Amino acid sequence: MTDTHTRTGFKLGSFSTAGAPAFAGLVQGDRVIALHALRKLAEAKGLQLSGSESVFALLQNWQANFAVLSEALALGDQAGALDWVPVSSLKVHAPVELPRQIFCTGANYFKHVVDILVSMGPGAHPGTAEMTPAELRAYAENMMRERATSGSPYVFSKLLSAVTGPYDPVILPALASQPDWELELAIVIGKPARHVRREDAAGYIAGYTIANDITSRDLIWCKEPKAMGTDWVSSKSSPTFLPLGPYLVPAAFVADPQQLQIVLKLNGEVMQDESTSDMIFDIARQIEYISSRVQLWPGDVICTGSPAGNGIHFGRFLRDGDVMEASITGLGEQRNPCVAEVHDR
Repeated sequence: MTDTHTRTGFKLGSFSTAGAPAFAGLVQGDRVIALHALRKLAEAKGLQLSGSESVFALLQNWQANFAVLSEALALGDQAGALDWVPVSSLKVHAPVELPRQIFCTGANYFKHVVDILVSMGPGAHPGTAEMTPAELRAYAENMMRERATSGSPYVFSKLLSAVTGPYDPVILPALASQPDWELELAIVIGKPARHVRREDAAGYIAGYTIANDITSRDLIWCKEPKAMGTDWVSSKSSPTFLPLGPYLVPAAFVADPQQLQIVLKLNGEVMQDESTSDMIFDIARQIEYISSRVQLWPGDVICTGSPAGNGIHFGRFLRDGDVMEASITGLGEQRNPCVAEVHDR
């Protein structure tokens, strides 16, 4: 999909057919070519493409591999030597099925956080007890502007076993009563990153994809003792709680990742519809912050926050039989049916 925010290029994904092992492929339009076929074409022209067995492997030498892919694709097109197959004939997996690390930035959309603070009502914060609704909103907006200027992102991690494909079922855990959606733009890291300066952050991004950070709201807070705080393992890391993909779109083909529209529909009804320009901490600031705390590696995924319109806002959580449809400008679409967990215990 190309539009005013992306340039013509290619996408990368993971595919399989008839139960065979997954393979990495390059996507243009509605067609795919296996990376191992491009590797053979590249070698015939004296070019070296490493890591063609998976997108994750390809990312381990991303800068060199991206250049070779671009050249091999151009040469193959000129020679009519590329063996394309339709995407519709294949199963689409998460583009990076087993990243080393997954990070999530919480409370990162301005309008969303302001709405939450206002919904808490007067008195929830010191000095707000006598405020009118308009005064409380102004107070919350000023608080978020100050946070954006002098604060830091709130970041936590999510388990790798939560990753699932863009069209796979989301399994709703039997122990959760409030599973919720959180559609997010995800960054995929393209080279080792530690102590990255904000102005240099773009050079560490391989590309972008779509993530849905599913969360069991009723399991977020520890029950005993409450002073222990949040329980992200229980609330965010159930199997299938991170639909990822369909593709990794290289950063070179996304003109401005801070001007993309995030849309999630539940059973055809729009629930989330917001621009990535509403982030409190932009993508560069998130990479700067996270890399100042931990080592980032090629293939790591950073979910950059979810805008307003989560189920908790509507008092409507995911149920057996629901269908989530998600899109982000230029990155493709997800479609995940929801299925109640069934187990013997």
